[in-house]
Amino acid sequence: MFRTMRRFKQELTREECLAVLRSQPRGVLSLLGENGYPYGLPIDYWYNETDGKLYFHGAKEGHKIDAIRACDKASFCVHDEGQCVAGEWPLHFCSVIVFGRIAPVTDAALTETACRRLAEKFTDDAAYIDAEIAAARDRVLCLALTPEHMTGKRIKES
Repeated sequence: MFRTMRRFKQELTREECLAVLRSQPRGVLSLLGENGYPYGLPIDYWYNETDGKLYFHGAKEGHKIDAIRACDKASFCVHDEGQCVAGEWPLHFCSVIVFGRIAPVTDAALTETACRRLAEKFTDDAAYIDAEIAAARDRVLCLALTPEHMTGKRIKES
């Protein structure tokens, strides 16, 4: 169902892909938008090591939610910051694309955990996180992307 990578010599291992997902703060979530147009949005996420899913949070309504209601298939692309290699001008970086199904999280405890873990990627101020979760609890919707396929690639810009 999913294509094999054409440039297989640049393919990342599963563990290398997971390392990128663990380390990066945001990526681009792509959905099928209105009138068949792709809809890609930059978004923060949390990769849950326990269940292997990616979690996002946002409002309970809007373009993203409408797109998910119409089609639950999604892809999510993440790349690392890259690095310069001495004596070379191109940037070397790794990217990962996760394909899967996305759905609202209905469990209140999991929603709070996902929101907390997302916030912890950006601050360790527990009081601030508690206050934000308490203030937004009734307005937030968490989404879970269940991976069906994942690819990763080493890229050397040229």
